[in-house]
Amino acid sequence: MPLRDTTASPRRRIVVAAVELLENGGPDAVSTRAVATAAGMQPPAIYRLFGDKEGLLEAVAEYGYAQFLENKRAQLDPAPEDPVEELRRGWDLVVEFGVSHPELFAVMNRATGRASDAAHRAGLEILHGRVRRLAAGGWLRVDEELAAQIIQATGQGAVTTWHSTPAERRNPALLTVLRESMVAAVTHAEPMVSAAETGPAPAARALRAALPDDADVLSDAEQRLLREWLTRLAADGGAQHG
Repeated sequence: MPLRDTTASPRRRIVVAAVELLENGGPDAVSTRAVATAAGMQPPAIYRLFGDKEGLLEAVAEYGYAQFLENKRAQLDPAPEDPVEELRRGWDLVVEFGVSHPELFAVMNRATGRASDAAHRAGLEILHGRVRRLAAGGWLRVDEELAAQIIQATGQGAVTTWHSTPAERRNPALLTVLRESMVAAVTHAEPMVSAAETGPAPAARALRAALPDDADVLSDAEQRLLREWLTRLAADGGAQHG
């Protein structure tokens, strides 16, 4: 996290001070008095700007998401040569952030405010973009929605397990094994591009991922119907061939 900027707005000074206290001392360190002192302000300013401590923690979560998304977008490749390696890099980025910022990561996962929720959705859009590229290239082993859920669950599970394990027993190999298990669960070893060889499910996933959102050749109703058919084929085929 960046150092506090004394020229920043009062709101930002308070949020950054709260983040520093959170990361150094956990949630109990984030009292209104301590935050105000660290920000060089009076406690009433916190109530005026955030309402209460929960409002402040929502702002902290929003700040955390903003920092995380900035890093994530900086590493985003819109046309990766290897979408599976891109998946690995994206997973590593999430896990490294969670391992490096445990308290902030926990606050972000508990946040329910509109701003933090919007930031969370922005992160999910990046994830779903990666999954669509895997599907379009014939790499995806399971349905897109299930793939996204597996990627999320293994990433969050890795961070939670890491921090719940005593420091002297933490083994970085755990993170590598979990990542590769995730990759094996959601992707094929080689892209499946032939429907004749692999059945309808991979072909349906690839076609659905490749469909443009604004195709002029199909009406909105036709696009919805086609996507419904492809989703059904992908799911049914996955059950038959899984």
